[in-house]
Amino acid sequence: MPQHTTDDGCRLAYALSGPLDGPPLVLSNSLGTDRGLWAGQIDAFSQRRRVLSYDTRGHGASDAPPGDYSIDRLSRDLVSLLDHVGIARADLAGVSIGGLTGLWLGVHAPDRVRRLVLANTAARIVTVEFWSDRMRLVAAEGLAALADATMERWFTPEFRAAQPATVARMRATLLASPVLGYLGCCAALRDADLRTEAGRVLAPTLVVTGAHDRSTPSADGLWLADTIPDAHHVEFDAAHLTNVECASAFTDAVQAFLDAA
Repeated sequence: MPQHTTDDGCRLAYALSGPLDGPPLVLSNSLGTDRGLWAGQIDAFSQRRRVLSYDTRGHGASDAPPGDYSIDRLSRDLVSLLDHVGIARADLAGVSIGGLTGLWLGVHAPDRVRRLVLANTAARIVTVEFWSDRMRLVAAEGLAALADATMERWFTPEFRAAQPATVARMRATLLASPVLGYLGCCAALRDADLRTEAGRVLAPTLVVTGAHDRSTPSADGLWLADTIPDAHHVEFDAAHLTNVECASAFTDAVQAFLDAA
């Protein structure tokens, strides 16, 4: 997998697929996953689009430098990667922290964004105390200490019973995540609060929520849809990873939204 080195020396792993002249689409993963999060979408998206998928700093095959990260740093990573591959302006779809990264670009780098898909995310994801407690747990006991609880947050009981192989794959991805990278991204989530800025997003935006999402509840997504001037909302019968649990419906909704431009 090719890599790009950012201004602070962090190597980001990425992949490009789809036709060279297709409209660019960037896929940004959630906390504790990697670009494999998009396995249910990438083939369909790549039929007509030039798809850039990458492992967020601290995840997958990207470097996981020690210390706290920030949403500003993660977002500037993506801008740097776009420059590296020669994409001036793109559609951007992100889940959870990936969606928060997209929201930051919509506010601070609007010239780089054509349309946004903000899936299972929020301008402020839970609380400082939540992330501080999680960081203490992972630092002391590792990611295995929260693996079972995370699967319960990511997927509904019905999906976990019906698709055990998919859940096992996602659990293995979480457990393989670098602890330092996970902690660094938890710090970014702990400190990120874009509630006073979200209304500045001018790009047409699709907000995706899961009816059973405990990490970023529907109310958080509805707030984004109400606050962003040109926003649309769709909800799926799923928990936190709607693009995995309702893969086909998610793909269709995103394709329809992007094609409407």
